[in-house]
Amino acid sequence: MNSKVIFLTAAITSALSASTVLAQETEPPMTPLMEQINGGKWLDQAEAAKLRDELYYQRAIDAYFRTLPALNVIGMRDGSEAKFGAGYNVLPIWKERMDSRAWVPTPNADVIYSMSYLDLKETGPLVVAAPPNLIGMFTDFFQRTITDVGAIGPDRARGGLYLLLPPDYDGQVPQGYYTFTSPTYNVFLFFRTIMPKGDKGPDPAPAVAAAEQTRVYPLWTSEKEVKPMEFPNGSGQDVNMMYPVDMSYWTKLKELVDYEPVAAIAPEVRGVLASIGIVKGQPFEPTDKQKELLQKAVETAPKMIMALRQDWRSDGRDRYYPDRQYFNAWGSATSEWLQDSYLDVNQRATYFQVAYSSAPAMVMRTLGAGSKYPTTLRDADGDFLEGGKAYRLHLPPNPPAALFWAVTAYNITDGSMVAAPQLMPSINGMNDVATNADGSVDLWFGPEKPGDAADTNWIQTVPDRNFLVTVRLYGTGVEFFDQTWRPDDVVKVK
Repeated sequence: MNSKVIFLTAAITSALSASTVLAQETEPPMTPLMEQINGGKWLDQAEAAKLRDELYYQRAIDAYFRTLPALNVIGMRDGSEAKFGAGYNVLPIWKERMDSRAWVPTPNADVIYSMSYLDLKETGPLVVAAPPNLIGMFTDFFQRTITDVGAIGPDRARGGLYLLLPPDYDGQVPQGYYTFTSPTYNVFLFFRTIMPKGDKGPDPAPAVAAAEQTRVYPLWTSEKEVKPMEFPNGSGQDVNMMYPVDMSYWTKLKELVDYEPVAAIAPEVRGVLASIGIVKGQPFEPTDKQKELLQKAVETAPKMIMALRQDWRSDGRDRYYPDRQYFNAWGSATSEWLQDSYLDVNQRATYFQVAYSSAPAMVMRTLGAGSKYPTTLRDADGDFLEGGKAYRLHLPPNPPAALFWAVTAYNITDGSMVAAPQLMPSINGMNDVATNADGSVDLWFGPEKPGDAADTNWIQTVPDRNFLVTVRLYGTGVEFFDQTWRPDDVVKVK
């Protein structure tokens, strides 16, 4: 072979080899996400399955946060109806006040409670004849306020006829009623009547008599067919009205989704529920693995909410005072949990873990008619309140509460009343409370009555459990809003 040809062939071969090596050494460029995720290749199947499970679990956590208000009231309904019966005409009343035998989130022992659960899909439009001088509300089953009733409601404490329409109602709407359309077929009726002061403290009888004037009846039902009202007495009875803590959380949620109209739940929330298999009108059939994840979520989400509750917000909007331990359970949001530019989903969840019902009268700065609830988890030193220790709470003279003031101790986990042998861990201004010479009041907390405490001024606590304290001001005065009157911090005593 010609030497020139041999040389040329060798050169070409060398160039091709160099080009191949260069190509092998220089990979095609990758986008940032390709570099981040497995170099542009599919994930290993085991890793992909693990990530899908993690997403399912995270969506279940999200679903719990978003739906706790609904399951909160569903738990109350189911517990009440199992104990007292169901129907538009059944209105349980705690006629000797509510105490720790009723498992309800932050109940108020210092008013007479009337609570029932209406089903507008079953009955059609309902009329509720509300007595005068109520403090009450109607909410839908996501605990969104339909209307206040009473002093802040349209009747202005005069009483009146409220007409509640189903979400899909397209019939005649007669005049003469305070008329409201509920976003859900299910409606929560929550009335409170104020007890006058009697010889030995609050007198429940007049408040019960007022509550028993309530009448509920279907709009288009003739008088002869309307069921007579029933007012079972809830006082002194063990009743569990708490929301579920197991898989029934999800099955009850699915029942609600199937029962209520599509428009009752925002599309984005429905999307979160769909991602865990809860879709209106479709079977809810989680796999065994998904059941494990749902159970894990219903155990972990409450701990996450509790973790949020046990520390201050970073923006400080939950603090009533710059120098005291009291917080605002709404975090200075509206009663619908709206902050200036967002829906406060975390604050809403922390509220409904330990409380129920939210209405404008509880949030607006209404003089002489609304209510306020400064609450503390901590003593003056910033330490959590412990049921095995003794404490004192000093209330300055003249609490700004035109109707009454009260102080109550609750369990921190779910807001149920502290279940000490005393049964009713609450003291109010209509009690025969011992006062100081200047009109101020000292209240005491502890498993045993501190030596300096009057019997009437002591709230019993349970050792080895934390508790929280709520100060209630009904008919709140201007001194609360301008902070010229402030409750002292709870302090440790020996």
